Amino acid sequence: MFAQQIESKTGLPVERRFYLAGTYICQQAILTGRIDIYPEYTGTALTAVLKESSTSSKNDVYSRVKSEYARRFNLAVGAPLGFNDTFAIEIRGDDARRLHLDTISQAAAFTPQWRAGFGYEFMERPDGYKGFAATYGLHFAESPRIMDLGLLTRALTNKQVDLIAGNMTDGLIPALDLRALNDDRKYFPPYEAVPIIRQETLILHPELKQVLDSLAGKISDEEMRQLNYAIDGQHRDVKEVVREFLHKKAP
Repeated sequence: MFAQQIESKTGLPVERRFYLAGTYICQQAILTGRIDIYPEYTGTALTAVLKESSTSSKNDVYSRVKSEYARRFNLAVGAPLGFNDTFAIEIRGDDARRLHLDTISQAAAFTPQWRAGFGYEFMERPDGYKGFAATYGLHFAESPRIMDLGLLTRALTNKQVDLIAGNMTDGLIPALDLRALNDDRKYFPPYEAVPIIRQETLILHPELKQVLDSLAGKISDEEMRQLNYAIDGQHRDVKEVVREFLHKKAP
């Protein structure tokens, strides 16, 4: 989306680099100048990169990330895009209905009989598994299985695991009849999507700020789920899905 908007509005060519495998690699890539812009989440930036404790206030988290990224890394943090891509603790819809489960606290009574599956980054992050399990007093039938994020949903639906940590904007949650449990103890911080930009890049191309600002507040949680479902569920071409969205929302 960033790439298409920049090319459309400025005529600058954009090289796309995919599969950078998460925040830690993206952060190193932008600090060394291998990339100029990437999308980040404020809660991840605060806890995983800045190593600071979080709050439930999205404005406070955003302000702290913006000021500290400028001070420590000489990186600009753009305006939030509109959606909050917080972690989704997911179980099968059948289990949620049968056991009358709406919250993670309610599910904790059943996890000793369940198997869990998580991505590598969730297991390692300071806002990930260790604090999450401690906050809710979670115990599982066996050690959590660590797997690629793309395999988690399939493992859950195939009953290889009984609980996973995905993302709230995953379009497959409603499509596959999964239930995202309510984080009733407010463990996870806000994860607003924002562009991270090298200051050197903005100096060379100041027009980029206005282009990226044109996306501010344009993508709701539900719209992000629909975009993800178009790609993951309907297997449509990413470029086509993004082009349609931008034509409608940010012409």
